[in-house]
Amino acid sequence: MEKAKVLKVNGGYPLHTFEEVEDIYSVYITSSEDRQRIKEAYEFILEKHSGQLRKSGEPYYHHLLEVAYILAELHCGPNTIISGFLHDVVEDTDVTIEDIKKRWGDEVAVIVDSLTKIQRLKLSKITSEEFEAEDHRKILLGMAKDIRVILIKLADRLHNLRTLDALSQARQLAISNETMDVFVPIAHRLGLDVIKSEMEDLCLKYLQPARYQEIVKLLSKKAKTMGKSLENLKKKIADILFQHNIPFDISSRVKSIYSIYRKMYIKGHPFDEIYDILALRIITETEIQCYEILGLIHKSYKPVPGRFKDYIAMPKANMYQSLHTTVVGGDGNFYEVQIRTEEMDKIAETGVAAHWAYKEGNGYNSAKEQQEIENKLHWFRDFVSMSNSSGGEDAKDFIDSLTHDIFEANVYVFTPKGKVIELPQGSTPVDFAYHIHTRVGDTCVGALVNGVMVPLNTVLKTGDLVEIKTNKNNPGPSEGWLDFVKSSAAKSAIRKYVAKKNAELIREEKIAKGKQSCLDAFRARGVDEDEMMAHLSDSKLLDYFGFDSVDDLFVGVTGRKPVPSAIIDFLKIKKPVNIPTQAKIKTKSGDSCPVYCRGVGKIAISLASCCTPIPGDGIVGYVTKGKGIVVHRNNCPNIINEHERLVEVLWRDDIEYATYPVDIMIEANDRNNLVVDIMSTLTSAKVTLSSLHVRLVNSGLVDISATLLVSDAKRLNDVFNIIRSVSGVYSVTRIIH
Repeated sequence: MEKAKVLKVNGGYPLHTFEEVEDIYSVYITSSEDRQRIKEAYEFILEKHSGQLRKSGEPYYHHLLEVAYILAELHCGPNTIISGFLHDVVEDTDVTIEDIKKRWGDEVAVIVDSLTKIQRLKLSKITSEEFEAEDHRKILLGMAKDIRVILIKLADRLHNLRTLDALSQARQLAISNETMDVFVPIAHRLGLDVIKSEMEDLCLKYLQPARYQEIVKLLSKKAKTMGKSLENLKKKIADILFQHNIPFDISSRVKSIYSIYRKMYIKGHPFDEIYDILALRIITETEIQCYEILGLIHKSYKPVPGRFKDYIAMPKANMYQSLHTTVVGGDGNFYEVQIRTEEMDKIAETGVAAHWAYKEGNGYNSAKEQQEIENKLHWFRDFVSMSNSSGGEDAKDFIDSLTHDIFEANVYVFTPKGKVIELPQGSTPVDFAYHIHTRVGDTCVGALVNGVMVPLNTVLKTGDLVEIKTNKNNPGPSEGWLDFVKSSAAKSAIRKYVAKKNAELIREEKIAKGKQSCLDAFRARGVDEDEMMAHLSDSKLLDYFGFDSVDDLFVGVTGRKPVPSAIIDFLKIKKPVNIPTQAKIKTKSGDSCPVYCRGVGKIAISLASCCTPIPGDGIVGYVTKGKGIVVHRNNCPNIINEHERLVEVLWRDDIEYATYPVDIMIEANDRNNLVVDIMSTLTSAKVTLSSLHVRLVNSGLVDISATLLVSDAKRLNDVFNIIRSVSGVYSVTRIIH
């Protein structure tokens, strides 16, 4: 049997043997049966991956050994380590998931299946500048099902980064970018700092090689100049703690290369002004002793104002706990000191893996563990919830929501019961309300922050105690809330509610418009409203036209399916003798007017150019000398004071499709590409624009007069809403000349 005996170095990392992996997991996995299952998995992959080589030239199983080694260091359970060994076997050999299930059971089969589906994605595309959001969503959805899938995938990616030198530069950049976008945020949120920091440093090495090397040199120089001073500070603090009989372990640590890079090149701090490059870490036994040590250090060394952080009282979302303070040493240099218990230190290094490390003899249950993680890590619960409900969501929107609401969230507030809620920067009580539950957000009418009633757009700060006031009779969220909410969850819920409400309003408008069209047609046949409603309520009529209710019929009439005349024909209602017959007109060819006046015979009728009436507008006819009847909108100022020469006119219900010119005025804040955006928006909505004129009113404000061609008032209202959606536009109105 082939065995991994050779120790060699690849990219600066030693290659481990199975015996070394075994030495680690044997410390906490004592079951001979479980140990045998792990060994069988190793022997299985030796056989199945035999002859397969990595790009570096080493046997492929070395990669699987390293993944298992990382998982063992995290104290993962036997099924997780077995899955780590087997995670590529279905993808790269003739082994099936059913084979895995028969030999190692359902749990391992499910984990390996999820990893196989992720592996089959075409990740790290080197031909495009941006990675596919859909691929990333599938990765995240697969990992949301089982925390062990996340741990294995992180271990897999970490070892791939360690051996990235064997790949082409294009692949190095692609994999590094993808790691920073997807895997580093997850490792951070799970508290796997030891993995996150190494991933960040390795990615930086390929993404910014010059700056990476620059920081390595600066760190080396800093260690030489301050190393002795740091050792002196360590000895003095140790002497103080010895004198007070406080148990402790003290060590020094160096800030990660990527963390220094962020301070220098993203936040703009010179290297010499980064005070926590070298730090001391003090480990003690209890929380009380942590605070005692803090007091003794502050008594002996001057603390730097604004540099103290108590993560014990206020843990981070990934369960990280520690006291951080920066003091001025005897040499005048600044030094960071971190103080924590041994348990806190384990969680600080390996996060979720430390908190839920595999324990034998305690009724270990993976499903229970998954539920406990969701309960403890509230962000993970939100991650799972968002992943499970993202079926119909655009992939890019899902990734943006996940990034903004979970990976970048950094405001921590309290519920009245003391539960910590994590929100994006700039969040408001409305964001908080929707985070609790959609129903709470929809019925929110007020908020108390730290016991004081505040406006709903108040920006929350870490440590705020927030209480939401609700009213079940509240009409629902205001569309104006979209102007200040920050979380994607709140924005999505508000948009859905507003869209539903608008749909209901639109339906009501269609019902009213359809009813009026029918009423006009029936009255022209001498039928009043009550009689018309009796006719339309007939089940035979509704069945014939395929509607369940009269309201549905009215909605259909608004869309001209059917037209009122078809309903009248079905009912066989004859025209009264005293009502002149109106010939069908064809406004599409422009040879007739879409308006008629009862009982006037043949007379010229035209639409007024001053107020440009269109079907659906309230209208009135004005009898002129020599021009017949000119049709105006009811509110046209040119006929507002006229009374004697006004006559009733009606829109025809049998006109073919036509468009009519409407003059409008757009008022907006001036900005680059404003007019281009308006025109492209109208083009996308298939609106014909016949003229446009822009006038600068004063600094920053413009008036845009335009003439549109639309079919009716409903279409015009839709166009107005489309124009108002353009950034900078604050008013759209019709012009009356």
